[in-house]
Amino acid sequence: MVDTWGNTIIGQRQRKLEARTIREQKEEEEKKLIDLEEAQYQAQQRREAIEKAKTQQYYQTDRVKKFHSALQLTEVLKEREAQIELKRLKDKANIGKDNEYLELERREYEQSIKDDQAKALERIISAQNTRQFQVAQVQEHLKSRDLELREDRKEGEELKKLGIQYHQEKERLENIKKDEKQQLKVDNMKQIRDRDAIRNMQKQQEEDEDEECRIFAAAKRKMMKLRAEKELEIHNEKQKNLDRIRTKLAAQMTQKVSDEDERIHKAVQEAEEKREKEEAEKELKMRKAMKESADHRHVQLKEAEDKKKELRRQELETIRIRQAADEIFRRNEEEKRVRKREDNENLKNFHFDQTNDRKGKEIEKKQKELALDRANLELIAMEEEQFQEYATKVIEHCEKGGRNVYPLRKAAQTGAGGGVGPKFEGKGGIRPSYMVSDKTGRQMPHYQRDSTEETKDNIYGKAPSKKRLGFVW
Repeated sequence: MVDTWGNTIIGQRQRKLEARTIREQKEEEEKKLIDLEEAQYQAQQRREAIEKAKTQQYYQTDRVKKFHSALQLTEVLKEREAQIELKRLKDKANIGKDNEYLELERREYEQSIKDDQAKALERIISAQNTRQFQVAQVQEHLKSRDLELREDRKEGEELKKLGIQYHQEKERLENIKKDEKQQLKVDNMKQIRDRDAIRNMQKQQEEDEDEECRIFAAAKRKMMKLRAEKELEIHNEKQKNLDRIRTKLAAQMTQKVSDEDERIHKAVQEAEEKREKEEAEKELKMRKAMKESADHRHVQLKEAEDKKKELRRQELETIRIRQAADEIFRRNEEEKRVRKREDNENLKNFHFDQTNDRKGKEIEKKQKELALDRANLELIAMEEEQFQEYATKVIEHCEKGGRNVYPLRKAAQTGAGGGVGPKFEGKGGIRPSYMVSDKTGRQMPHYQRDSTEETKDNIYGKAPSKKRLGFVW
């Protein structure tokens, strides 16, 4: 029962929650409507921006720009015609105004003469006043000049007195300088004499010192001579002592030689006995070595025979192993040839499948290119239709405005490309340009006479493949 009551705290809270939920739902619905309107507005803005971009991009194409240039030329021609008409009307309106201009000019000329005469009279009066002022000014200048001359004479006399005083002072200073120079000369001569006396004293002292050096050198040479004689005496005494020693040694050596002969004879006998003993031992060793060499050679021959038999056995074993290996190799090669043949067969099938796939892709690519060409032709036809519709409206509007529409009709002729050659019917009706093959690079002309078509029909017939490509020859 109390759950449905509205005057309780729980009931009031429940009603507030329900009201809040309903309010939020309404706000959400309103936000959705606002978002929907905003989305529609943004979509409309995007469509308008896209249309504007397409229009601007369309206006930037070469053909439309050329058409707009022709439109501007039409406007220029219209403006030129309007200016010519305005000039003609001005000339017509100015036919009766020359006499009025002449009368006005005559009156202005007479008035200018009167003004010039009045100005001349004013200049004469001003010149007289100026002359009188200049005369008074000249008299004033003469008085000032006389006063300046008197002052200059007085100043000149004072300067003359100062000049005389200057010359007197200058002569006195020159006399003082001469006296100083004379005194300086006397002092210099005295100094030179003193210097010469000092030099003579030094020279005498040097001569005295040289005499002492000569006496010392003579004494030194005498002492060296005495020393040499003393050394020669000592050498002779030593030589005598050596001669005595040599004599004594010669006597001792003679006695020693007789004893040496006995020792040599005894040593020779001992050496002969030793040599015979060594030869007997050497012969015994040689016989023993020959026996050992024979035994060793017999052993080596036996070992060589055994080794030869072992090598023969190993060679037979090697040949058997090689034969087994050759058989295994032959089987492996046969298996390789079989596998290679199978691989070649698989490769041939793969190449065949790849060739078929490539042909299929080329056919599919060609079909896509043809479809793209058809789409391009449709697009070119649609663009041509849009351009012709736009150009027709502009030309009609210009004709209504009385403008020369020849440039517009020339720019709006059928065939895109901007050239002057014939249209390609199989290429969307484009109109290409053809350039000459020399260094000028100019565009070839497209005009021709009717007799040219007649001559070509007579020679080649009316075949569609004989149409000219824009060349003239």
